[in-house]
Amino acid sequence: MTISTPRMVDFHCHLDLYPDLADAIGTCDDARTATLAVTTTPKAFRRNVQLASKSEFVRVGLGLHPQLVHERWNELPLFEALLPETRYVGEVGLDAGPQHYRTFERQTEAFRRILIACASHRDKILSVHSVRTASKVLDHVEELLPRGSGKVVLHWFSGSAAEASRAASLGCYFSINQAMFKSDRGVSLVKKLPPDRLLTETDGPFVEIEGHPIGPGDVLEVVRLLASTLGNEVDDMRRTVVKNLAALVSRT
Repeated sequence: MTISTPRMVDFHCHLDLYPDLADAIGTCDDARTATLAVTTTPKAFRRNVQLASKSEFVRVGLGLHPQLVHERWNELPLFEALLPETRYVGEVGLDAGPQHYRTFERQTEAFRRILIACASHRDKILSVHSVRTASKVLDHVEELLPRGSGKVVLHWFSGSAAEASRAASLGCYFSINQAMFKSDRGVSLVKKLPPDRLLTETDGPFVEIEGHPIGPGDVLEVVRLLASTLGNEVDDMRRTVVKNLAALVSRT
């Protein structure tokens, strides 16, 4: 993902939703945090790429957020046209939460089209949203993006232990943020995830710390939480996450 070895990993951050995108990119570069700048609509992609073009540690994902599919359905052809310009895709996926369930059929159509397009390129890495839809997301991934045709990172995973096990068997990774440690269920789930598939994320600016949006690339606390939960030293955990990122982006 980067030229030099990063110190940290933020594999899901909405850099363009901070007040100053260029400043947010600079913050990640200064901290040597390998960051996936996810986008929520295809029209946002080019501006992100332009401002991140000289960044060593920020890469841009081409996204169509499931919560916006009903508004941005007409951008699907643009998504498909832009796809050859990046290896990274996100934020994409499905959301069956109460506010978005009414658009679920259209979300599913879009997600399947995205998976088919990604599979045709065979090297894409996807950051995937799966609120109340883990099994359905995995069904579509298994059918349309089998091993060898792309890689999936489940962002802020909130499925069951059985769904996590299935995801791991399909080769998925998991990006973990601070908010996942706020409940006993979240901590219990993190303990069951394979350590060699763990990445860190902020999901900034949506995750808040003491009432304020988390900073771009600010993943040290989630590294500490992971280390404590899994019984590791903090620096060992940090190195494990960096190593996992290297394995994810490897083309071998």
